Amino acid sequence: MTESGNPSQPVNVNEYDASHIQVLEGREAIRRRPGMYIGSTGERGLNQMVYEVVSYAVDEHLAGHADTIDVTITADGGIRVADNGRGLPVEVEEPTGKSAVERELTQSSFGSKPRTGYWLSGGLSGLGLCVVNALSSRLKVEIHRDGHRWTQEYEKGIPITALTRNEESSGHGTAIVFLPDADIFETTLWSFATLSQRLQELAFLNGGLAISLTDERPERPVRYHHTEGLRAYVAHLNPYPPSLVHSPAIAFESENQDQTIFVQVAMQWNTWPAGEVRSFANSTRTHEGGAHEQGFRTALTDLVNDYARRQRHLCADDADITAEAIYEGLTTVISVKLAHPVFEGSTRTRLRNPEADAYVQEVIREHLTDWLDHNPNEAAAIIRHILNAST
Repeated sequence: MTESGNPSQPVNVNEYDASHIQVLEGREAIRRRPGMYIGSTGERGLNQMVYEVVSYAVDEHLAGHADTIDVTITADGGIRVADNGRGLPVEVEEPTGKSAVERELTQSSFGSKPRTGYWLSGGLSGLGLCVVNALSSRLKVEIHRDGHRWTQEYEKGIPITALTRNEESSGHGTAIVFLPDADIFETTLWSFATLSQRLQELAFLNGGLAISLTDERPERPVRYHHTEGLRAYVAHLNPYPPSLVHSPAIAFESENQDQTIFVQVAMQWNTWPAGEVRSFANSTRTHEGGAHEQGFRTALTDLVNDYARRQRHLCADDADITAEAIYEGLTTVISVKLAHPVFEGSTRTRLRNPEADAYVQEVIREHLTDWLDHNPNEAAAIIRHILNAST
């Protein structure tokens, strides 16, 4: 083989050796290829920075240690996320000699986080805080834990101060303030409406968790707290009572025996032709659906047909009701929380776990059948609505 530029001169293979292979790790890899970690360097990636820090705080709630998250868009264009959880751990870990909080903010670690006691986690499977730190021009962490207030500051992912123990404190929780790096992002302007919508969504998905958003440019506080969880979410999506086929929304939840999958479902039919199915896995919106959504659709189609025949709305020789008729005017929110979620693609928009399909089917068949049997009038109205949609 010869070089195309000079057919008579042989290629010197020694010009390409191991020294030409560049391996990027940690902070350098994140800053060189940010899109691989947060999806883009545009507005979507910018917002993902907030969602990753908030996901850590939501994990604290799911572990039973936090019930409040306060998010602030600061006057200088930064973001502050504070929770009343346990506080990031501050002890020094051997053999690195670094504090646990510094490792959390500087080292990527795929998989579960046993030291924090989470059986499930949202965000980027342990990468979230590390990625946010690496892509911020400045970041400060403040922790109330172990009887004191602790602080540490970073620039572009590099610690510029040691973890410092300050005055005594009886509080608990973590506050992270970061300023996204303008040299990396195409825009560093936050959309209050976009952040507000996602935070409200998280409050719906995590019933009992209070989430506030304050904008200091000027101040515009909002607070979300939905004790009814997904039922309140469906009511929010179906805001016109005259159009409802039944009320309130059907809602149920269940956890498997191994406590590795927790399923929540809320659903309500209305007379609008267009329905909507919104699915989530560990509070992440799965826009492309996946195993949990497939399980719901399979079980619901079979169940509605079985119920319609059992109640003699369909004769023995009638064709099955189509899925299209069943889903006309149906608004549904499906949320699953898994110990080990498997997503397709870096954007995490489709869930692959087959056990989610099987367990969602089991939950739908058991709980929805029970609801239909105990609410015969509402069940009859739903079946009439579906039969009308099929004609």
